[in-house]
Amino acid sequence: MSYETITPSKLPKLLDEGAHLIDVRTPAEFKSVHVNGAELHPLDSFDAESFCQENGSDKPVYILCQSGKRASMAAHKLVAAGHRATYVVDGGTVAAIEVNVPVTRGQGAISIERQVRIAAGSLVFIGTLLGLYVHSGFFGLPAFVGAGLVFAGVTDTCGMRLILAKCPWNR
Repeated sequence: MSYETITPSKLPKLLDEGAHLIDVRTPAEFKSVHVNGAELHPLDSFDAESFCQENGSDKPVYILCQSGKRASMAAHKLVAAGHRATYVVDGGTVAAIEVNVPVTRGQGAISIERQVRIAAGSLVFIGTLLGLYVHSGFFGLPAFVGAGLVFAGVTDTCGMRLILAKCPWNR
């Protein structure tokens, strides 16, 4: 048993029919913009077993995140917990906005992906400056960040994203 994907253009009709749509992004991302009718269930605290007990395991559940990765992870959790009608919205919130699905916009939070780029770039820049002007040992910092980015690209798992998601401004 696994999950299926749907295109975001189907969301308005499904929501009119009372579909259960969950958004597994961080609270800050959700506050920034979310599809109308979506419920927030952040991936880092999503308990699939409890969700199935509260909502049943047969009612269709549609899951989205920013672009699809976290939604797929949540779908795997739901399927493993025994949910039988799990769907991932292909392309997530970004794709839903592109096809004019109604959304609610709030305060402009910086997405986790942008926060990762800002943090990685800052660490590389600072490490390089410290390596040039203080001690050559500081060149290890940009090397470490570069290795982390390669690891993230190869495994599609970003440790910095996981850390930033737990920061207070992303709660």
